[in-house]
Amino acid sequence: MLYRILLAGILFCAYSTVAKSDFRVCNDTPSLVGVALGYSVDSKWKTEGWWQIPGETCASLLEGSLSSRFYYIYAEDADRGGQWRGDIFMCTANQEFEIEGEKDCFERGYQKTGFFEIDTGNRDSWMVRLTEGGQSSFGQ
Repeated sequence: MLYRILLAGILFCAYSTVAKSDFRVCNDTPSLVGVALGYSVDSKWKTEGWWQIPGETCASLLEGSLSSRFYYIYAEDADRGGQWRGDIFMCTANQEFEIEGEKDCFERGYQKTGFFEIDTGNRDSWMVRLTEGGQSSFGQ
């Protein structure tokens, strides 16, 4: 297998420090990580990628108060080949992309990729930490 699949565990806990409202992903590994994000906008699904997040850094994928309860993430370790994935399938592309809709990926020239779900509980801000053992999530 080209990629080893990293087991994912989601830890929901309160994030008590004051922060600006946004959706952040922190890469807690030493490797460069490529991240794709899926979410609903006006009842239509959208996927975007690739955010390149260097090791031991964070990036805001969406700025401002969050407008959805559920967000979906897929990430790849560009240096060592690991993945953070799930069983919610959405469309991605090899190069930078912004795709509307999650159906008929192959027919539209895209890949069908498994994302993992983040339930923000309708909070204004959220952070996901990608670690070598999986991921954890923090909301405010």
